[in-house]
Amino acid sequence: MTRIDDYKMISTKKGDKGTSKNYSNEAFSKSDTVFDTLGVLDELSSFLGLSYHYTPFKDDIKTIQTTIQHINSLIATNPDDTKKRNLAQISDEDIDKLEAIEARAINDTNIQPKFVLPGSESTKPGAYLGVCRALARKAERQVNRFYEVKQRDKNDLLLAYLNRLSDVLFILARSQD
Repeated sequence: MTRIDDYKMISTKKGDKGTSKNYSNEAFSKSDTVFDTLGVLDELSSFLGLSYHYTPFKDDIKTIQTTIQHINSLIATNPDDTKKRNLAQISDEDIDKLEAIEARAINDTNIQPKFVLPGSESTKPGAYLGVCRALARKAERQVNRFYEVKQRDKNDLLLAYLNRLSDVLFILARSQD
């Protein structure tokens, strides 16, 4: 029988009083916009992980999830922290990858130019990707709100990535109809 002390505990109990720390080790209320933002991005990545099992876009989804993890790290780190210099940055190349995914999906399918209620005419993969698209839009709004509330300089490439991501997810969802 395995004993609990045979495993490293993940529960530190440090957040039991409603605070948590960012990557720069600064304490914030768990209701702080930084955690709202990280939570929405985590929700998006989790639904992408679910979509992974139902779509033919496995490599594309993993690429997107990796970039979302980079975005999480950038959001969770104080811009003045020297660790920030070592974090993966969002680049034009990341946006180019999204555009290539979109172009491939458009070229590989015959997407009808009509309005479709999410999930109504689509397959399960299309419905899951539709949820991801909605979460990408939510994440984009939340990241903008985060920058405004925290009065941080906006990362234009990061915002462009999130904007393009919802477009790409829309096309991927429609390609599964």
